[in-house]
Amino acid sequence: MSPQNPTPAVSYANRRLAGAPVVRRDARWWLVAASGSLPVNDPAFSGVLDRFAADLAAADRCVADALAEPEVQRARDRGRR
Repeated sequence: MSPQNPTPAVSYANRRLAGAPVVRRDARWWLVAASGSLPVNDPAFSGVLDRFAADLAAADRCVADALAEPEVQRARDRGRR
């Protein structure tokens, strides 16, 4: 992926995934709580988290594109005058 479309691991590195008590650090998922953190060792659960992160990253890109679209349309309209 290009730098403009970061992978989910980059997008969610060192921050919580959609407010869930999981965070991705050093290429692995961790369950986090006030009392401490535990690494996610289950490959199936890690896969679910990876897919969820990928879906969130795709949604973030769609929202960014949708927010940029009015600006693109205004630029097109200015060019038609």
